Amino acid sequence: MNAKMKKRMVAVCGVIAIVAIVLFAVVGGSSAATVASVGDAAAGTFEGKKVQVTGTVVDNSFSVDKDGVLTFDVVDPEGDPAQTVRVVYDKGVSATFGNGVSAICTGRMNGNVLECTELVTKCPSKYESASSALGVDQFLGYGESVLGKTVKVTGLLVDDPADATQKVRFELVDAEAGDGAKAKTLQVAFTGALPEDVAKGVQVVIQGASDESGLFTATSVSLEG
Repeated sequence: MNAKMKKRMVAVCGVIAIVAIVLFAVVGGSSAATVASVGDAAAGTFEGKKVQVTGTVVDNSFSVDKDGVLTFDVVDPEGDPAQTVRVVYDKGVSATFGNGVSAICTGRMNGNVLECTELVTKCPSKYESASSALGVDQFLGYGESVLGKTVKVTGLLVDDPADATQKVRFELVDAEAGDGAKAKTLQVAFTGALPEDVAKGVQVVIQGASDESGLFTATSVSLEG
């Protein structure tokens, strides 16, 4: 190949490289999400655009329809509490989702609704000693005398927890119960976000109170540590 041909090939390759860079920038730019605050998203600033909004899940604002579509509101914890964004997410809900969790929502704005395609939750990672908590058997043994009273209870999860939309989030058995099939169980309701490692067989410390039906409504759930 002579010098003239080499120069021509170099020029052609350079043009191809430039075109590829431009195309990559255009394609990449069109798919990238703009980081937006809850306030700006709620104000309609990003109508029709792909955005990433981070906010706190408003207590008891979430629901799941018969098709498994999750709907909830987020608010800026340091902003105007009256400004919220409704989020719709059709890929289900994880056990780490719940009241007060920080949610990173990516999708396209449609009015005041964020049609979310990616949802990431910042899971709490709380540890608490079980030394001052009652075991499940001990707690249940107190019967009606502890109804409505705030107490700490520790136990092992019977199964993996359900998501926050379920009335019973999980069941506990006494850590010293031995045979789980014969152990007494405590049903626990909890609408907050669970630490990521909460799963079947894990020991947790919960705080809350039980009602006359025997359901224990927890206000906090921590990993035993």
